[in-house]
Amino acid sequence: MTKEQQMAASILKNIGGQENLYKIMHCQTRLRLTVNTKEKVDMEGLRSINGVLGVVDDDTLQIVVGPGTVNQVAASLSSLTGLNIGEENNPDDLSLEERAAINKQEIKNRSKKTPIKQLLKKIGNIFIPLIPGLVASGLINGIANFSINAGADPKSTLLSIMVVIGSSLFTFLAILVGWNTAKEFNGTPVLGAIMGMILFNPALANLTIYGEALTPGRGGLFGVIFAAWLITLIEKQVRKGVPNSLDIIITPLISLLTVGLLSLYAIQPLFGVFTDAITNGIQSILNIGGIVAGALLSGFFLPLVMVGLHQGLTPIHLDLIHQFGYTSLLPVLAMAGAGQVGAAIAVYVKTKNKKLRNNIKGGLPVGFLGIGEPLLYGVTLPLGRPFITACIGAAFGGAFQAVMHTGALGIGVSGLSLIPLIAQNKYVYYFIGLIIAYAAGFILTYLFGYNEKMAENIK
Repeated sequence: MTKEQQMAASILKNIGGQENLYKIMHCQTRLRLTVNTKEKVDMEGLRSINGVLGVVDDDTLQIVVGPGTVNQVAASLSSLTGLNIGEENNPDDLSLEERAAINKQEIKNRSKKTPIKQLLKKIGNIFIPLIPGLVASGLINGIANFSINAGADPKSTLLSIMVVIGSSLFTFLAILVGWNTAKEFNGTPVLGAIMGMILFNPALANLTIYGEALTPGRGGLFGVIFAAWLITLIEKQVRKGVPNSLDIIITPLISLLTVGLLSLYAIQPLFGVFTDAITNGIQSILNIGGIVAGALLSGFFLPLVMVGLHQGLTPIHLDLIHQFGYTSLLPVLAMAGAGQVGAAIAVYVKTKNKKLRNNIKGGLPVGFLGIGEPLLYGVTLPLGRPFITACIGAAFGGAFQAVMHTGALGIGVSGLSLIPLIAQNKYVYYFIGLIIAYAAGFILTYLFGYNEKMAENIK
């Protein structure tokens, strides 16, 4: 039995067995499990499993195991239970009491969350399945642009092919966002996808409403998300009054016509103002706020990552790229991971705790590449004070990035992996910012952030 299979078996045991498992999902570093009854889960047992870096108890049970490992553990858990990843375990033989317990748990989970947190979680769920494609496409685009800036012929067949491969997802991203939105809100995915097609259709430039030509993509992905959510809402209401025999014809027809017209006459104009306010506001904050804005944004980003709310920023990055050609926010926020890398190196230099040193050795390679959760949950957060010094170290790097006005052409990566995606040939500035964050995180942690007594609970 492999290590990943052992982890899957231990996780299944500590969540209360297969009968308590409802759904298996995962992102880059976290196994995201939906369970029927949280009371049956042994949280301390989960945290003590060898290879588990941390557990976040949210609407889903998020078990941090690190990149690469998470795919194998999820596959092993799926093999153990016979439950496919993304499939819901909804047996028909549940008793009334068992179903009542499940419903009670779902209501309890929802009641713990504020509307803002619920919204950010929903947005995160829409974009999490797209992350592998965003990462791969962004890196291919970045390599192509890096090659062109280095003197390669932009008209060469190979580079042209790379640009097509790298840009395809971003060209049709609104369709996938619409699909995932409708799916997330229990609507018909294809109707949500059509809303993305409508709002980003190049043919809109030939239409005039309110005396002005429409702009394809105005309102950004937030407009698509709202339109796709609205069509799921309309669809459910229409279905209530339509005979079953006519449902497949009447329900989608009325839903699409209604929301399609609303999208062009109301949603696009309103969300155009909304997204302009967000994107222009962020640009202004970074341009005017400079050092202070960069320091605050990067210094407070790790707490967002800690609770998984950072995925809610994805549409903001993408709308910044759509409007300005790059996102100035991503390089600033990427410094959060760099400060953590510096803090982890300082702890490694000072500690004699074997488990802690192994956690750092395992987390540093992916930490340099921008995946910070192994270090976050395996090192800095359990120790306490190094988490704070890592955030302060990140603030120094973020301040530098804001002053240098660095931007990124794509999203999905950070750390050293983000270098090929840096806009306007500011690769060196971005790298210097990384070094500043590494150094600040190291120095602050080495001098003030760590003593050996902190590692007593890490065994």
